[in-house]
Amino acid sequence: GSIRGELCTPTGAALLKHFVDEFSSLPPMTVETIGYGMGKKDFPVANCVRAFIGQGAGSGDDLVCELSCNLDDMTPEAIGYAVEKLFAAGALDVFSTPIQMKKNRPAVLLTCLCRPADEEAVAKLLLTHTTTIGVRKKLCSRTILSSTAVPVQTSYGEIRIKVSRGHGIEKFKPEFDDMRSAAQEHGVTLEEVYRAALAAYERL
Repeated sequence: GSIRGELCTPTGAALLKHFVDEFSSLPPMTVETIGYGMGKKDFPVANCVRAFIGQGAGSGDDLVCELSCNLDDMTPEAIGYAVEKLFAAGALDVFSTPIQMKKNRPAVLLTCLCRPADEEAVAKLLLTHTTTIGVRKKLCSRTILSSTAVPVQTSYGEIRIKVSRGHGIEKFKPEFDDMRSAAQEHGVTLEEVYRAALAAYERL
């Protein structure tokens, strides 16, 4: 940076080397204690160190990176193509939101969720396949339910049920692709396949 002088003592560097596993931005946590250390040298900025101790994300939590940009000069087709590229690169979710920008100009807020390890690649795709010249980034903690697919047998064939559990909650629903295939094959409605799949799961 712009400060000239010793900002870390040899002892401090040795302690960091011994105790620290990795360097990153402050992770989502429940802070329990904050400690401050003040130095004697005078710098243009505060000569202090702040340390946090807390509980990190629990087993029901997941860390994701949220990247977003505002687009006011792209066609819907071009945005759709960019979304396809983002999903192909491993994005967990991509969605657009209508927004109003300065000068009352309608635009789209394009938001992408990805794993922290994919942040750089996804940001590059946003810069490559959209007209934006900047991407906003932030690390988010999300509480999730663990999910698994449970196959059930119905009169329309095998249907997978997506079962999600956690935090004392259970949710389940038939997989749409399986229902659609069964409905087309047997000439029935999606609702009939849906009811049959739920009944089969509840009998387990």
